[in-house]
Amino acid sequence: MNQSHFQLQEAASLQKRVKHMLVRSKGNFPWWILALLGMIALTFGKVLSGGNFSNAFFFIKEGISVTILTTLAAFLIALIIGLLTSLGRISQHVLARNIATFYVELVRGIPILVLIFFIALVGVPALLDGLSQVGSGLNAWGLNRLGATLGKLRNDSIPMNSRAIIALSVTFGAYLSETFRAGIQSVPKGQMEAARSQGMSYAQAMQHIILPQAIRNILPAIGNEFISLLKDSSLVSVLAVRDVTQLARLYSGRTFQFRESYLTLSVLYLSMTLVLSMLVKFIEKRSRRGQP
Repeated sequence: MNQSHFQLQEAASLQKRVKHMLVRSKGNFPWWILALLGMIALTFGKVLSGGNFSNAFFFIKEGISVTILTTLAAFLIALIIGLLTSLGRISQHVLARNIATFYVELVRGIPILVLIFFIALVGVPALLDGLSQVGSGLNAWGLNRLGATLGKLRNDSIPMNSRAIIALSVTFGAYLSETFRAGIQSVPKGQMEAARSQGMSYAQAMQHIILPQAIRNILPAIGNEFISLLKDSSLVSVLAVRDVTQLARLYSGRTFQFRESYLTLSVLYLSMTLVLSMLVKFIEKRSRRGQP
């Protein structure tokens, strides 16, 4: 009798635990993903059904490759700029530290759209004019081959696509430098001291000891910056770069189908950022595997 009563209590306890787990699983279920996927599926359903949505999609999708290539190229350059700037920010060298700080504070204090206009329409032409004058000087010194190459540079030598990449690289290089700096400073100072005590130089310790740990710590933040860059790449449409945003503007201005154009555009960006967000979370989990 006692054994049967004990079994009944165990069964009731197990039932309660299972019910509690089901309730918790329902509460933790990512319903927001279903909502986003529902929006995406509904829009692409309209595209597949033909009509105005289909016309808008097939016109706008031609800019996807431009958007992705612009984002990738700008991000790779920004990573290099950000890493070098972060090293300058933590450097003991006064000149390097002040130049790096000046660059970061300057970029962070100006809106991205204004920077894109300034770099593409003022900075790049000024640089080309300067290089052209340097070429003239080299010709006078007898360096005709290099001088002739630089002397041919004109304002139209660099297309707007490349100027857009330069502008985004310079802008996000400043933001990434702060991410790198935070990652480097998150590594305990004892790591550097231990490396130096083993006979490593500062550069060797930074390359082999500090940076690998710092990059592992900031991988999620770097991924989020990449997603931000993908979204902010839409700003290059002001330079007439034929990315998805520019094509959506052209299509809506030509057909006056604003709902179809901008809903399709929004879903395209949402699809790309959602995939990237899931990839960033996957990388974050993999990087934390084995850590306490």
